[in-house]
Amino acid sequence: MIESPFLDNRERVLESSVGFVIYDKYPVNEGHCLIIPHRVYSNYFDSSNEEIEGLNRLLFDTKKILDGKYSPTGYNIGINCGSDSGQTVQHLHIHLIPRYKGDMDDPSGGVRGVIPEKQKY
Repeated sequence: MIESPFLDNRERVLESSVGFVIYDKYPVNEGHCLIIPHRVYSNYFDSSNEEIEGLNRLLFDTKKILDGKYSPTGYNIGINCGSDSGQTVQHLHIHLIPRYKGDMDDPSGGVRGVIPEKQKY
């Protein structure tokens, strides 16, 4: 069984029967949150339909909270699946990263920046 690094004493922003939300320990931007299922498994594609629906509800509810608290002007949503994608924590988690005007010089290309030379096209 995989041991989860997320089962620590961090404050939970939200919680449901399917999962919970915490602030990222190493945030990319202010308000960076992780949406995490209670069941410990590593790959999003192993999620049940109930987990997908529940995690998606948490994602939308978290966005509402972040909109009210931080007023971001955009968001990135990301899930790493497998070590070749950069996954280092083997408990599925969805990154919800608030974005702000001017937080980087040229954000065009968005999530394509996971491979920096492919971001600009």
